[in-house]
Amino acid sequence: MKLVTFDAGQGARTGAAMADGSILDLAAGAPASLKPLLTTMLALIEGGDVALNAARDLAANNKGDHRHAADAVRFLPPLPVPNSIRDFANFELHCLQALETSMRMRASSQPDPEAAYAGFRASGAYDLPASWYQRPYYFKGNRMTCSGHESTIQWPRFSTTMDYELEFAAVIGKRGADIAEADAAAHIFGYMIYNDFSARDEQVRDQQFRMGPSKGKDFDTGNAMGPWIVTRDELPDVSNLAMESRINGEVQGRASSSGMQFSFAQCMAFVSRDETLYPGDVFGSGTAGNGCGFETGRYLEPGDVIELEVEGIGILRNTIGERRS
Repeated sequence: MKLVTFDAGQGARTGAAMADGSILDLAAGAPASLKPLLTTMLALIEGGDVALNAARDLAANNKGDHRHAADAVRFLPPLPVPNSIRDFANFELHCLQALETSMRMRASSQPDPEAAYAGFRASGAYDLPASWYQRPYYFKGNRMTCSGHESTIQWPRFSTTMDYELEFAAVIGKRGADIAEADAAAHIFGYMIYNDFSARDEQVRDQQFRMGPSKGKDFDTGNAMGPWIVTRDELPDVSNLAMESRINGEVQGRASSSGMQFSFAQCMAFVSRDETLYPGDVFGSGTAGNGCGFETGRYLEPGDVIELEVEGIGILRNTIGERRS
């Protein structure tokens, strides 16, 4: 199933994207005993097989009532407020190219940029550390700043350089700790596209202290997710999905999920050591290679329409808001 959270004028509702393109309001057509399981996406996820089977039955047996045209609703983040967001640095090509850009930026501020660049390169200071190949690395995002498909992304006042990131995400569906890699798939509810918008100039300042991104990632609307959650049964293998980013219809980068150093199962096994994962937790894949302006040199401008497409999931589209002072 493709499960959405939408607003047709009466507040947030949980729905199913139907084959004809319409959106079915699940709770509206459900019997009273099942409505509590379908009122929010988190309730549906926490409801397990009972809730998901009820949603499937409602969609399969619907005769056309309680539906809305997709262009008549406002798409909200599938999980308006995730329980948590962990975003991984999981694509080698992205990491290598980001380090290269960082090295060249630092060298450009030196009296002799070419000599400085050669020195940085020789020192190994910008090499990808060996530990990156041995364990997953991640940071925690702000779960309160999510936005949905077709929404406008607010340009933060403190930034002059806005960037996008081509990612997709796994949504945890089953509680567990010390999850074995072989058992991890059973804990995944489904997948959605994730655009981890970044105030790139602020992020560069963030990381001078080597603590990972903070304010460069944390601003309202900065975590775009959607357009829906595709349930795991419809997308059982995410190891080789085609990924593409476009700005105003022009392709900026292409990649494959096969470039992930660690699978979601491996990431879950690592994170859940002595730590409980909960339904509604979000695990970001990390940025795919050539999946952001920091790699390609094409940053975002006000009014740009950025599209991320991931095979088997769909297209997440957002518009960049005006600069604000």
